[in-house]
Amino acid sequence: MTEANVKAHRSIPTWIQILIWTVLLAILAVVGFGLVRTQQGSIQPGTKIPDFSLTLYSGYEYNGQSKVNISDLRGKVVFINFWASWCKPCEQEAPILEQAWEYYQPGGKVVFLGVDYVDTESAARIFLQKFDNTYPNGPDVGTVISQLFRIKGVPETYIVDAGGVLRYVKIGPFLNAGEIKAVVDPLLP
Repeated sequence: MTEANVKAHRSIPTWIQILIWTVLLAILAVVGFGLVRTQQGSIQPGTKIPDFSLTLYSGYEYNGQSKVNISDLRGKVVFINFWASWCKPCEQEAPILEQAWEYYQPGGKVVFLGVDYVDTESAARIFLQKFDNTYPNGPDVGTVISQLFRIKGVPETYIVDAGGVLRYVKIGPFLNAGEIKAVVDPLLP
C-alpha cells in the first residue's frame, strides 16, 4: 500500500466525525445535568409542584379512580409519602400515617398519596395489608416521581398546599399523628 492509500483508508468522513462529537457532547450534557440535579438535593418548600400522575394499586384508588393527577387535587392539601416494603422506618411510620388519614379523610380537604419506591407489587400489598393502610397508594414506576422530588431515601414526605406549592418536607418517619396534624392543620383552607 502506498502512503496515500493508507491515509485514504484511515480517514473518517467529516460528517461521521461531526456526528460522533455531537453524540459525545450530548452524553456529557446529560451526565452533567444529572450531577447538578443530584447536588441540588430534595426540592424545597416554596416550590410549585409540577404535574405528575400516580397509577394506584387496585383496592387503593382515590374516589374510585385508578390514577390520580396532582393537578386535579388543587384546592386540597396533598400529603405525599415515599415508602417501601423493605424499609424498617416505614414500618414504624405506617400505622401513624393511617391514623392521620382516618382523621382527615372525612373532611375531604386532605389527600394522602403513598408512593411505593423501588418495590414489587406483591411485597407492597403485603405491607399495606399488614398495617391496614387504606389511603391511595401506587408504585413509582421507573422512579419518575421520586426523581421529580429528588428523594434521597425512604420514608420521605412532601406536603403540598391547596395552591400546589410545597410547604413542608420530612426526611425520615413521622413519630406520631400529632406531628402530622401540627404541619397539616395550618395549611387547611
